[in-house]
Amino acid sequence: MKRREFMTLVGGAAAAWPLAAGAQQAAMPVVGFLDPRSLETTAERLRAFRQGLQEAGYVEGENVAVEYRWGEGQFDRLPVLAVELVRRPVAVIVAGGSAHSALASKAATTTIPIVFAVGEDPVKLGLVASLARPGANLTGINFFNSEVAAKRLEMLRELVPTAARVAVLVNPDDTNMETTLRDVQSAARTMGLQIVVHKASTSREIDAVFATFESERPDALIVEGNALFFGRRVQLVHSARLHKIATTYASRDFAAIGGLMSYGSNITDAYRQVGIYVGRILKGAKPADLPVVQPNKFELVINHQTARMLGVTVPPTLLARTDEVIE
Repeated sequence: MKRREFMTLVGGAAAAWPLAAGAQQAAMPVVGFLDPRSLETTAERLRAFRQGLQEAGYVEGENVAVEYRWGEGQFDRLPVLAVELVRRPVAVIVAGGSAHSALASKAATTTIPIVFAVGEDPVKLGLVASLARPGANLTGINFFNSEVAAKRLEMLRELVPTAARVAVLVNPDDTNMETTLRDVQSAARTMGLQIVVHKASTSREIDAVFATFESERPDALIVEGNALFFGRRVQLVHSARLHKIATTYASRDFAAIGGLMSYGSNITDAYRQVGIYVGRILKGAKPADLPVVQPNKFELVINHQTARMLGVTVPPTLLARTDEVIE
C-alpha cells in the first residue's frame, strides 16, 4: 500500500472515531424526572433515587442520563413538562413529589414506562388497575401519606393530652386533601376533639394561617403531607416554633430541622425503591409486571429539644415507641 493511501485510510478511521463515540453516547438510556418541587428541596430524595439506580446497575453520567423537570411549586406546569419529557424522548419517566406528577405523566404517554412515588392510593387515583398487577405502563411506590393522618392525630393527643382544639393545615390543590380531612375528622370525633381546618396553597397563605393563630389559638396543629408543604418545611417549622404550637408532620425531614414530631413511612427509602424499579425497567422489565411497593414500616420521630422549648413532656409510653429521638 502506498504511503498516501495509508494516510488516507488512517485519516478516515480517525474521523470516524468521534462519530462512533457519539453513537455510543446517544445510545445511553435517558430517564425523565418530573417533580413539582425544586432541586434545592429534594436533594436527599435525589441521593436516594441515585442510590437505587446504582443498586440496579446504573450510575448517572456513566451508563444512564437523567433529564430533570422541576415545577418550582407550580402544579399547573406539570402537564407541559411531562410532554417535554415525552418528546425528548426518554426511556422511563419518574413521577415524584405528588400525584399531580403521576397524573400529568399518565396523560402525556401510554407507551413510555412511568414509575411514580405517591402518598395516596394509586388505584383510587386511576394510576393502576391493582397493586399486585398494575397493568398498562405505570407502577411505583405508595408511601401512605393520607392513610396515617388519623394515627398522627392519635399520637399528637398522646403527646399533648390537654389538647381539645386541633388545627389541621391542608393544601386545597392536593389530591389527598379530602381523604386526610375525612380520616382526621372521624378520629377526632372518637377522641372528642374539635378540628379547625385551615387551607393554604402558597407561602403567603401559610403565613396568613399562622397569623390567625394569634387570636384563634389552637392547642395543637397537624400539617398534611404534600409537595408544597415539604418544599416550605423551613417556613412551617419556624412558624410553629415561633407561635409555640405543638405540631406533627408527615416525614422525618420536618423533625430533623426542629419540628416537634413526625410520623410516616420512610420516604427517602421510597425514592431508593423508585431508582431500583427504574433500573429493572431499563433492563427490560415491564411496569405491568412490577407490583406497586408499599412500606411495611413507619417512623415516629420526636425532636426532644423542641419539646423542651414548648414545655411538652414526652410520655414514657410514647417514647418507648419512638424510632428516633433528636436531641
